[in-house]
Amino acid sequence: MSFDRRALRHHLQSGPAVRVLITASAGSTPREAGVSMLVQHDRIIGTIGGGALEQEAIALARDILKTGNAQSRTFPLGPSLGQCCGGSVTLVWEHLSSEDVKGDGPFVRRIDGPVHPPEAVARRAALIRQGALPLMIEGWLIEAETPTRRPLWIWGAGHVGRALVQVLTPLEIFDITWVDTDQSRFPAQVPPEVETVAAQEPERLVAFAPKSAEHLILTYSHALDLALCNALLAHGFERTGLIGSATKWARFSKRLGEMGHSPAKIARIDCPIGNPSLGKHPQAIAVGVATQMLTQSGKLARQKGETG
Repeated sequence: MSFDRRALRHHLQSGPAVRVLITASAGSTPREAGVSMLVQHDRIIGTIGGGALEQEAIALARDILKTGNAQSRTFPLGPSLGQCCGGSVTLVWEHLSSEDVKGDGPFVRRIDGPVHPPEAVARRAALIRQGALPLMIEGWLIEAETPTRRPLWIWGAGHVGRALVQVLTPLEIFDITWVDTDQSRFPAQVPPEVETVAAQEPERLVAFAPKSAEHLILTYSHALDLALCNALLAHGFERTGLIGSATKWARFSKRLGEMGHSPAKIARIDCPIGNPSLGKHPQAIAVGVATQMLTQSGKLARQKGETG
């Protein structure tokens, strides 16, 4: 997990944690700078890449949960840990409580530097851009807020809906709203950052979705799928994907046209979704859909970098 203040506040409600952050990486490494994980007494959230490095990091984090002392350390992965990666990573461990992540803006704190922040820290904090990599200056660490998560509405809590939530939630890219016709249709355990909404007529909820939202439609009912497509075309959206076959989409396209939608608008709905070569297993569909959405995220990030 990267510096997502809202997510940190949520996780720290259950008690303090040690956050392990990669502040710098060089050469071949399991994960990149900016990646982090939380270590609490009874759980671990996120990963910095697994293997010997992560085991070492977790062991030290457990000690810091008791002492509260922040520290930084650089690991040459081959010589010090016997990993095949030839690079090195610098980690920071810091003890956090919910009080530590109040406020907003850049997250500036002392790791092992002077008690008072050097003047350069304040200057750089004022200039740091959203999503920038962590920056260590004279023992003080500066992190920018992560970019706002993309709103994603998942319509349907069946096998494919559940698989999608399992695959997409850990990516920390999407702000997920999960909708179905009855609360009993959701699994007993839902990721805490996912909002579930039960409504007997889900299509009426479309009006509450931001026009910048992405949508994945995969309910148990073709009639409900069609009603949602109709409502979304009238409302507006960033992207909509519909589960189904080419035959289903041919029928839906005809019906949506009869409902008054233009061919150009109808064509904005992607159907089928996923990668057919992966098969029809719910997890295979979820992997295919996630790949498409991650590819889109990569394109957006590159475009932002080119214009920023």
